[in-house]
Amino acid sequence: MNLTAADWQADRRDAAAGAEPRKIHVIQGEFHVCDDADVVLTTILGSCVAACVRDPVAGVGGMNHFLLPGESGGEGLRYGVQSMELLVNALLRRGARRDRLEVKLFGGARLIDGLTDVGSQNAEFAERFVRDEGLQAAGGSLRGRRARRIQYWPVSGRARQVLLEAANSRVFAAERPRAAAPPPPEQSGALELF
Repeated sequence: MNLTAADWQADRRDAAAGAEPRKIHVIQGEFHVCDDADVVLTTILGSCVAACVRDPVAGVGGMNHFLLPGESGGEGLRYGVQSMELLVNALLRRGARRDRLEVKLFGGARLIDGLTDVGSQNAEFAERFVRDEGLQAAGGSLRGRRARRIQYWPVSGRARQVLLEAANSRVFAAERPRAAAPPPPEQSGALELF
């Protein structure tokens, strides 16, 4: 997602006025709802997904950050279905109406080859949830191969994404399949315990 002209102008006005928004970082398994125009919600995503949801009339919005799609049986906010339901319900309690909710979805990257593509599963779940619940999709950025930093102003609905450098491949080198393993030694039937 590129910075729009309106976002750029807003940044310049904020900088000129010396205004620094209050930042609230949303980590895995959390959500936050706010009606303060001076707050920006932030998170960093890899394969996780964050939903940025707001009601423009009520002037309230929020962000969640979930790790797994978990459409059934998963417990806690790290699973998408619980995280999405709790975020939407918290917005409704603050005066939002379901028919006015706008949703921007971010994350769901595939950062490591050779492992299950949880990011794609998270992205598919989030898109399906928005569609099935009749919520208005208002943009975002899903999938891809890079992590991202997200900033979301919950009252205005403004969002900014910064793509992060590719993960260091050496970190996960031990997890990748190696060349064919040597054949196991012949079994003599003896057992040795240590």
